[in-house]
Amino acid sequence: MLAMNLKAQLLGMTGTRFEDGTGLSSHNVSTAQDLAKLVEAAHAYPKIREFTTSTSYQVKVGRRVMRFGNTNNLTRSSRWEIGLSKTGYIAEAGRCLVMQVTLAERSIIIVLLDSWGKYTRVGDATRIRQWLEFAASRAAPRSAAGLVPVGDFASPPRHSSQPG
Repeated sequence: MLAMNLKAQLLGMTGTRFEDGTGLSSHNVSTAQDLAKLVEAAHAYPKIREFTTSTSYQVKVGRRVMRFGNTNNLTRSSRWEIGLSKTGYIAEAGRCLVMQVTLAERSIIIVLLDSWGKYTRVGDATRIRQWLEFAASRAAPRSAAGLVPVGDFASPPRHSSQPG
């Protein structure tokens, strides 16, 4: 636990405290902002990206092969470009989802905490996606310098006090 708490401090996760390594204890606490920092840091590790975005994974345990399915159903969709994903549930925190995704040509981190229903976090993520894509489709074209054009410099500005 010491290593986990030290890493959280190094990442600037000031609202986070770990008391159990399984993630199943209500004594583990964090904030949405801290979880975003954790996702950003974990995204730097290729194996974490691979395991958290695979739809399922098989592991040999003794003579048995066990299959583990990803509980984030969005990993099964070709419409989502997910770079890292983690779901979670305990009664005190509810159903949670954190993920790094590319939406509207932007890399973003989504943190959804305490979703009330089994599929709510997927629905919420889908609504976030729709909102970002709609906003991007309505955005004004940007110049090479990243500035938004605000008017035609060849004609004088119109003032609301003028008729017409």
